[in-house]
This record gives sequence, C-alpha cells and structure tokens, in this order.
Amino acid sequence: MKRSSVFYWLVGIVISAIAIWAAFYFDDAARDFIAEHQSGPMLHFMRSVSRLGDWPGHLALGLILAGIAWLRRSKKWMRIFLSMLLAMALAGIAGQVIKRTIPRARPSVKSELHWGGPRFSTKYHAFPSGHVAASTAFFGILIFARRWIGLACLAIPILIGFSRMYLGAHYLSDVVCAAVLGIICAVVLSRVLLLEEHRTSMWRRG
Repeated sequence: MKRSSVFYWLVGIVISAIAIWAAFYFDDAARDFIAEHQSGPMLHFMRSVSRLGDWPGHLALGLILAGIAWLRRSKKWMRIFLSMLLAMALAGIAGQVIKRTIPRARPSVKSELHWGGPRFSTKYHAFPSGHVAASTAFFGILIFARRWIGLACLAIPILIGFSRMYLGAHYLSDVVCAAVLGIICAVVLSRVLLLEEHRTSMWRRG
C-alpha cells in the first residue's frame, strides 16, 4: 500500500471517529430540537422520503440502471450498477446483524431502557439505520467510480437520514454510524471492482 493511501486511510478513520463521538454526544440535543420543530406538512414529506428511501426503491433504481447499461452494452457501467446493488446488500446484512446483536430502543419508544431489549422487535432496531446504511453504500460506490456524481448523490442518503430522525425512528448516532458502515461496504466493493477492472485490462493487453 502506498504512503498516500495510508495517509488517506488514517484521515478517514480519524474523521469517522470524531463524527461518531460527536453524534453520540449530541444524540439527545438533536432529538429534542427535532421534536420542538415538527410540523404536519414536514411529517408528511419526511414519511414520503423515508418510504422512497428504503431498499426496495434503491433496488428498483439499480436494476433499471443496470438494464439500461446492458441495452447500451456498457460493461463498465453494468459492473458499477451491480456493485452498487451488492454494496447495498452487504450493508443491509451487516446492519441486520448489528441490530440484533446490539438492540437499541428507537427514540419514539417510551422506555427508560435505551440499550438492550427484544432482539427481534423492530422497536429495538434503532442502531444502525438500515435506510442510511443501504443508501450510503449504494451511492458510495459512485464516489470511487465517478467522484463528482457520487458526491452529488450523497445528498440522497443525507436527506433519508434526516427523515428517519425526524420521524423518531433513529438517533443522530444511529444515522452517522450507519453512514460509516455504508461507506465501509462501498470501499470494500469498490476495491473488488477496481481489482477486477485491472485484471480485465491486463488480460486484454496480454
């Protein structure tokens, strides 16, 4: 691994650690602020965002894009779109394992028990946010494939994360940790993608 790569990895780890610490620190403040500024129209809008931002919507989008790439015979974009779907699936599986291993009551649950609880009750599946993990992994692949398109698309998981907090389904830390999880899954899949592209180009040269 090159020194520049090690440097960027260290920077990423430090930024992620600071973001996670800050998120846990401001959990209650963010929850209370949102509760004080809720409105009927915004609740309706955020429900729509949350519904569209779930994994079925991303799955449909990924399949449509992969289908278009296949019709246009673009192997590169087919690989990218399929990698987006695989990254989303990986984040979803990892998130479900964590949810059941570390149960956390959702902010909307009236309970003094914030951590722990029934492992298979969705009311205690706050940590991490499945919506955000899947969406961040899905669009995170684009950052490594097409940087500016990927960065622009990150506005989507950010909006989804805010909608989940607004609806009382997650704390700030649930959203931030889910975003980190999604990025990790995107990094893993992107490295596999880039490695495969390198092997393909080497085979063609040979």
